[in-house]
Amino acid sequence: MSDRTESESRKLLGRLRDTMADEAAGQARLDKITHLTADSMGTEVCSIYLFRDEETLELCATEGLKAEAVHQTRMRLGEGLVGRVARSGKIVNTADAPSARGFRYMPETGEEIYSSFLGVPIQRLGEKLGVLVVQSRQAREFTADEVYALEVVAMVLAEMAELGAFVGEGAALKARHTQPVMLRGTQGQEGAAEGHVWLHEPRVVVTNLVADDPETERERLNKAVESLRVSVDQILASASDPEQVQVLEAYRMFANSKGWQKRMQEDIERGLSAEAAVEKEQSNARARMAQVTDAYLRERLQDLDDLSNRLLRILTGQGAETGAELPPDPVLVARNIGPGELLEYGRSLKGVVLEEGSVGSHAAIVARALAIPLVIHAGRITTEALNGDHIMVDGDQGIVHLRPDDSVVTAFRDKMAMQAEALERYASIRETPCVTGCGSRIGLFMNAGLMADLPSLQNSGAEGVGLFRTELQFLIRNQMPRRTELAALYARVLDAADGKRVIFRTLDIGSDKVLPYMKPNDEPNPALGWRAIRVGLDKPGVLRMQLQALLRAARGRPLTVMFPFIAQAGEYRAARAEMDKAIAREERLGHVLPETIEVGTMLETPSLAYAPDTFFREVDFVSIGGNDLKQFFFAADRENERVRRRYDTLNTSFLSFIERIAERCNAAGTPLSFCGEDAGRPVEALCLAAIGLRQLSMRAPSIGPVKHLLLRSDLAEVYDVIDTARQRGDQSVRPAVMEYLRGRSAR
Repeated sequence: MSDRTESESRKLLGRLRDTMADEAAGQARLDKITHLTADSMGTEVCSIYLFRDEETLELCATEGLKAEAVHQTRMRLGEGLVGRVARSGKIVNTADAPSARGFRYMPETGEEIYSSFLGVPIQRLGEKLGVLVVQSRQAREFTADEVYALEVVAMVLAEMAELGAFVGEGAALKARHTQPVMLRGTQGQEGAAEGHVWLHEPRVVVTNLVADDPETERERLNKAVESLRVSVDQILASASDPEQVQVLEAYRMFANSKGWQKRMQEDIERGLSAEAAVEKEQSNARARMAQVTDAYLRERLQDLDDLSNRLLRILTGQGAETGAELPPDPVLVARNIGPGELLEYGRSLKGVVLEEGSVGSHAAIVARALAIPLVIHAGRITTEALNGDHIMVDGDQGIVHLRPDDSVVTAFRDKMAMQAEALERYASIRETPCVTGCGSRIGLFMNAGLMADLPSLQNSGAEGVGLFRTELQFLIRNQMPRRTELAALYARVLDAADGKRVIFRTLDIGSDKVLPYMKPNDEPNPALGWRAIRVGLDKPGVLRMQLQALLRAARGRPLTVMFPFIAQAGEYRAARAEMDKAIAREERLGHVLPETIEVGTMLETPSLAYAPDTFFREVDFVSIGGNDLKQFFFAADRENERVRRRYDTLNTSFLSFIERIAERCNAAGTPLSFCGEDAGRPVEALCLAAIGLRQLSMRAPSIGPVKHLLLRSDLAEVYDVIDTARQRGDQSVRPAVMEYLRGRSAR
């Protein structure tokens, strides 16, 4: 890079800074920038295209094209060379634009006389804002220095747009973070919530984009990088977990990367401030991340993105403590969040919106435990939302309304009022035993995993806890809990249950639930891998410790324990033998034993449904783990949105399979329950009861709606509808059952 190039670049950036400081209107600023850029680069044309909406670009300013085309020329994403740059996020540099792939002739602009074309994306931290273009009559490809210079201008444009420098008339010049936005994500936890945004990691705002003294900026950057290296080294020195060490080693590799620093130094030489240089690199990393499909490379780019964020916080001093106060009705917005961090917020949150996450993630489990509406995969939420923004979260539909207009607010509040009215109706039947219209008694239990769940036991009308997930206490800690801590916790759970039955499921780790202090196994398909009881039997120390804690927690009261992910009878017998050893040990130590002990199993694999009759006679109870059983039955990963919703729980094959399990349990005199999300959906619960399930375990808020439908239903009639649909060859009984329910309500 020549001194002249650096000098010209700094001159241009200095002029851009002056333009930003100018009190001219947004359109005047854009016009000035196109004039300055064309003049500096020696081209006849410079044009700025900004997104009018997610799919449409609008010509917002130009030097060289026809002035009357401004705010009139629009194109769809991917249309023409400009649309191609916008869609791909990649530079287009051609000496012969009319013959380039995707060229679109727009006669209203008068651009047909210009041969050369260079277009670069205007983007900030992965968010596409528009396209910056220069054109010239001379047929030539632009040099690497010219491309680089235009990229820097595009980056400054993106930051100026973020700071509201181009606000004016027209959709494309509206102030950012002020317009209503609807984001469609994925349902993580049902429910509706209204509140105000609380950003888990507040955005770093760079206000000093341009600097006059490269030497000072280089020094600032070097000091910040050194500070970053020291902090990474300190964390690395104290880390004991091999997985954490591996991640931190990758961090250190990037922190010491000469190429990373060299690129930032070059940006500084061209006139950017240290902060702007870091953010330019971060934006490039985000853009590359969006185009990479390889999981390993994405993780490494994620590391670079995180490091850039740390570096920006060091340079700007903008840490998590921004001085903002948590609003009284906070809706947490984050890219992702761990279970421990989410628990720290606790029940103060009205809702949670994540850019990433999954339906089976730790955060989703905690959100369900706290009964907080959750939407995941809400793209752009962290770049679109600001602290304090009005937000409405529809967990039922997986939709987020940010800064909603009055019509949306009215409709949303009407929905919330209807839900509140329904809750009052359900409260009136809280103490009513769940006896169907035909006289069948159905036991309704709740799922839990935290002490925070337990107040719902009395308020929901649940008869007990059908599943207490013991792994959550392991997942939210940084080290293995001690036996005495677990015993005290389990004792508090039994105290809170006040004599109602609690089924404790032993540690179900592996697959998507990896303990922070245990090295995860690199498995190609973890859902089918080393998890749950397989870990417990291979590493019996933790299983024994947990069983001893449960026995001591009972303090002479009844105890019910369930082993997860049993795939064959021998695994249950081996786990039961560990329980027998623990009982014998407690007896030798003179500890008080539980009044009664029931030991059951979760049936989550089709293989266990075909276990010998002796297994069903020897086990104390069976609980169908509907979420896992469904994914294994249909070979459809429940974390994969493309296939998860493809298969219906009311599929005739799946219902017939569950009915066969119920018949085997009834023949053996073994109690059977169904546990999972589907148990909490009224129509699914009705069908499960109709085919023979007499115990259902679900989220506490689902008990009211399920009971409300069951109390008014005749299971024999519903079974006839199911059986008729099966005999007819229907793929799912849902249409037939829904038609039956509509007909009944019309009577």
